[in-house]
Amino acid sequence: MLEFKYDTQLLLEGENLDEDAFQDYFTEHFQGDCLLVVGEEDLLKIHFHTNEPWKVLEYCAGQGEIYDIVIEDMDRQARGLRG
Repeated sequence: MLEFKYDTQLLLEGENLDEDAFQDYFTEHFQGDCLLVVGEEDLLKIHFHTNEPWKVLEYCAGQGEIYDIVIEDMDRQARGLRG
């Protein structure tokens, strides 16, 4: 069994987005691993493994417009199932 079940990925569009600030916020407020935040001031790609992807979406939606959202159940994938 995986410690963190959901691979959560999204694009975030906004203004004055700061990669380091997002990294710090995620580290302090969310449980998970494999955090990746890359991009520019107006567009970030976020990748994070967590058991509570809805919290990631809620936070990011408050920071700008989120799209290209992908949430995959890595436990199901490991067992050869879809989803």
